[in-house]
Amino acid sequence: MANFLKRLVPKRFRDEGVVIPVVRLHGPIMSGGSKFRPSLNLATVAPLLEKAFSFKNAPAVAFSINSPGGSPVQSRMIFDRIRALADENNKRVLVFVEDVAASGGYMLAIAGDEIFVDATSIVGSIGVVSGGFGFPELLKKIGVERRVYTAGENKVILDPFQPEKESDIEYLKTLQLEIHDVFIEMVKARRGAKLADEPTLFSGLFWTGRKGLDLGLVDGLGGMRETVKARYGKDAKLQLISGAKGLFGRRIPGVQSAFDAEAIAASAVSGLAETIEERALWSRYGL
Repeated sequence: MANFLKRLVPKRFRDEGVVIPVVRLHGPIMSGGSKFRPSLNLATVAPLLEKAFSFKNAPAVAFSINSPGGSPVQSRMIFDRIRALADENNKRVLVFVEDVAASGGYMLAIAGDEIFVDATSIVGSIGVVSGGFGFPELLKKIGVERRVYTAGENKVILDPFQPEKESDIEYLKTLQLEIHDVFIEMVKARRGAKLADEPTLFSGLFWTGRKGLDLGLVDGLGGMRETVKARYGKDAKLQLISGAKGLFGRRIPGVQSAFDAEAIAASAVSGLAETIEERALWSRYGL
């Protein structure tokens, strides 16, 4: 009877506790993606962010992060959007790390006003990495001649089908250093005096959540539910923000005919490459 009477009271007058919207940022960060494997990037995340920060009565937005990193551009774009929405809507951002927030994943984490982790989470890896494969000998073995015609002497820089050049490597490293500097500036701006005086902090190393707390990379140990209830009261509730769903309950980034065999085949091949790349990102952290 009490619950029935409570529902008759206008919602704005009900004492139901604070509702904290939750956004999950899980997986490698990369542009593109496919119908079957949507990627974590600004295009896929932006609608969720807008929805989460639109909760007028919520004092904060919580983020669950589990990412080994990926594209520095997409990482920074998501970071910028979170901070812009937080400032526009006067919301506090609480970040909770699950297995890992490393490299670009840690760039997402520092969008938080506070970062909480499990003692065994992996955090850090503040650096830049590029990788690939070289196949110059493979072409000779299978009797294939590669023909490339360019206007511009550097248009085939780092071509995987040509022998590696020292000048190409040196140029790539200059780009990496520039991106690394931007990453370092972001961490210092967000973490400030909390950071420990540790010479390896920006070397690309990563640490457990407990060690990350000692280094000032995070603010505390704890899970989302208990932290939110301790801060906003025992009646505080978490509400997961989800995107639009398709016919079978999956979020579909585009529209495609079920009988488009060529597109499905292309997606399958692309998905295989993405799976290999994704597996390599996770494996760096023993996951």
